Amino acid sequence: MVRFTIGEFAALTGLTPKALRIYDRLDLLAPAAVDPLTGYRSYAPEQVERARLVAALRRVGVPLARIRIIADLPAAAAAAELTSYWRQTEADLRSRRVVVHGLIADLREQEIEMTTTKTPALRVETLLLQGSRSEQDDAVMVTDHTWAVADGFGPRGGEVAHRALDAVRQAGGRADALEAAFATETDADSGCTLTVVALSGDVATIAHLGDSRAWLARDGVLRQLTFDHSEVATLVEEGRLSDEEARLHPRRAVLNRAIAAGLPAEPDVTGVRVTRGDRLLLSTDGVHAVLPPARIEELLTAERGVAAVRDDLLVAIEHAGAPDNAAAVIIELGD
Repeated sequence: MVRFTIGEFAALTGLTPKALRIYDRLDLLAPAAVDPLTGYRSYAPEQVERARLVAALRRVGVPLARIRIIADLPAAAAAAELTSYWRQTEADLRSRRVVVHGLIADLREQEIEMTTTKTPALRVETLLLQGSRSEQDDAVMVTDHTWAVADGFGPRGGEVAHRALDAVRQAGGRADALEAAFATETDADSGCTLTVVALSGDVATIAHLGDSRAWLARDGVLRQLTFDHSEVATLVEEGRLSDEEARLHPRRAVLNRAIAAGLPAEPDVTGVRVTRGDRLLLSTDGVHAVLPPARIEELLTAERGVAAVRDDLLVAIEHAGAPDNAAAVIIELGD
């Protein structure tokens, strides 16, 4: 009788061994046999099709309860069930779009007053590490009150990243001009992420596109200010994938918004009030993909000067293997 080891079965189905263990615990995809002495799982050839279907459905965020129904049905009935699910998903999206557009219109009619004070003294440090990559495609930008990081991808990603930062520099920190800066010219196979912070008084304007991030450390607590523009991040936010599944997801690095041909390039633009003693961090994924948020919080909130924090961050990335380019800007608001 033919049996596959968990590693062989994972390679055949596009699921990781860890994901297979999760789906076993959830009674979604149990192994054909478990060795009573070693606990090793083995799978049968007839399970491959079901496993591939589960993997495909989770990639698009179908809830586990719905997957159980679909996977247990004959092919034609499963197709009908999936069609019904997707029709409702699209209908829900249309309904939410109407509500959101109404909220936007209402908010724009309101007068928003943001009292700003004199911009506090600033201490700024930057980090730029090539890591294990053959090219440096990350970039940083620092001016008096505007900072940015960009992460290029594709054959000319570094060029796109630098062009994007040049556009930000010319924008001068104004919110309307910042949005225009994201319309950087690119080509079919290269692009970049871009995250910008512009400070005016006690208001930090954040413009963001892709999976680089902006963070705020205050009173010993780190808060992520941006939302990753990736397929997996959206599924996690909607509760369609768990954090554990997201870490194992084969498309976790696939962006659905970025400065790149064929992708939406309109940034998220928001504002946050800052105060003396705050620290802001801009990072590309070469930082936060290798260091968990708890470790970044520990480093950024340490009672050390920003130069020492930058050095500690660099050492932590190198100890984690530095598999990617890494870029960061650390801004401390002083007295």
